[in-house]
Amino acid sequence: MNGTEPLFPEAPASGAPAGNEFAPLADRMRPATLDDFVGQEHLLGAGKPLRRALESGTPHSMVLWGPPGTGKTTLARMVAHRSQARFLTVSAVLAGVKDIREAVTKAQDHRRRTNLGTVLFVDEVHRFNKAQQDAFLPYVEDGTLVFVGATTENPSFELNSALLSRARVYVLRGLDDTDIRRVIDGALADVERGLGGQGVVMEDAARDLLAELADGDARRALNLLELAAGVAGAEEGEGAAITPERIREVVAGGVLRRFDKQGDAFYDQISALHKSVRGSDPDATLYWFARMLDGGCDPLYIARRVVRMASEDIGNADPRGLELALNAWDVQERLGSPEGELAVAQALVYLACAPKSNAVYKAFNAVMADVREGGSEEVPVHLRNAPTRLMKELGYGREYRYAHDEPEAFAAGETYFPEGMEPRRYYRPVPRGLETRIAEKLEHLRQLNREAQGAGGDG
Repeated sequence: MNGTEPLFPEAPASGAPAGNEFAPLADRMRPATLDDFVGQEHLLGAGKPLRRALESGTPHSMVLWGPPGTGKTTLARMVAHRSQARFLTVSAVLAGVKDIREAVTKAQDHRRRTNLGTVLFVDEVHRFNKAQQDAFLPYVEDGTLVFVGATTENPSFELNSALLSRARVYVLRGLDDTDIRRVIDGALADVERGLGGQGVVMEDAARDLLAELADGDARRALNLLELAAGVAGAEEGEGAAITPERIREVVAGGVLRRFDKQGDAFYDQISALHKSVRGSDPDATLYWFARMLDGGCDPLYIARRVVRMASEDIGNADPRGLELALNAWDVQERLGSPEGELAVAQALVYLACAPKSNAVYKAFNAVMADVREGGSEEVPVHLRNAPTRLMKELGYGREYRYAHDEPEAFAAGETYFPEGMEPRRYYRPVPRGLETRIAEKLEHLRQLNREAQGAGGDG
């Protein structure tokens, strides 16, 4: 089967198969027991749900959602190993429905021969389409397969609800620097699987730098450690030292931060950028802007979102924000990178520092909800245009009061809502920025309405 192979129980419990000294360090150092596993204390700590499931030896179908290098594949192997189940794996990048059916056939045959279950691990399960995901369902339902899917994308968006209802979702987190240092120390000390027999030494500063550059990814940390050890050994022989300079050498070109142009990290970061602007924090705003640019986000996408921020969160408290946002978008289109990005940064900082108002945003949402729920109200006759003789004869526009001919250019007492519809207040300016003066002006006009109508009411 394409991409499918048995790994347990034929493979030993510890890391890579025995005798495979050519396997990458990250594979050789794969944890074999829960006590060896680094990180994910919220799932694997004493009494936590996933640990209880593994220790019970009665696995259930699950989706492991988290960034790369956090232990998804290792946990899937442990699920099979702890339950003495056969472990089959397919990659959603390469496999199709045919491969899934072949895995089912192998699982059924394994059950008949041994009376043991099968864990089917699907890496990058979010890449399967609906039909491929549906192919699992009957066999997960009848217990032929224990399904374990791994994904870096939000399962709520990428997986069918039917599949999600049959599997528990566990969220894995990126490892912190302390966790990564533990992984590095383990690899340096392990004589059988790691670098302990090579006499490699590592300066503390180099370990700290590698932990930082790993960006929460244990696999990346081990891959870089192996490269650095190889370079140091080739140049200096046994007892070679891994220095910060050596680490920088193997990471030439910079480390790739977690960012997927259409994935969960993308939307998380644009959300953080928007909320930093809304929260009036220009420094965090610039940080998230830089993170998105560094990850490869199209600056024009951010420029368009800045325009949205100007209307949604600043509004009429400072209308110049929208103008500056549009200007920044224009500069980005005209000049491109990197010149245009400075203009977008300028707009973002201005919006973060500007007075905030979502009054227009709330008013627009409220009126749209009323319009969707209401009927097709007629335009009052006095507000209709009368370009033809017939329309004039029907009285279109006859009683309209031209505001510019009224005192203060305001037709006090006039109503502009449909007949029979109670006038409503949607726009409620906030006491910040220009909207303070707008609120004062509107209150003055409402007072004129009340006087003209000879009674109370909102006007």
